[in-house]
Amino acid sequence: MYAVVDIAGQQFQVKEGSVLRVPRLAWEEGAKKTFSDVLLVRSETATMVGSPHVAGASVEATVVGHVRGEKIIIFKMKKRKNYRRRNGHRQDYTEIKIDGIVAPN
Repeated sequence: MYAVVDIAGQQFQVKEGSVLRVPRLAWEEGAKKTFSDVLLVRSETATMVGSPHVAGASVEATVVGHVRGEKIIIFKMKKRKNYRRRNGHRQDYTEIKIDGIVAPN
């Protein structure tokens, strides 16, 4: 069984037991949260597609921790103009573990 869920404006395909990196959420480590913005639920026998959300479906997750992504280098240059700018960026993420998918009956 898997589901497609909307978390912080992005869509993620989740399975029970999987660990995801989602955009930084202001939750403490170990907190249990429920996402009700489920767009699709697929089991072995049926597929339920929402319009826009599947009524009665939810995804339960636990916050594992907060991490930072790889460093990305932004380099701007204009040839023959002595213009060079170097900047770096590291994105903040929250790792969540999917505890269960609740499908409607």
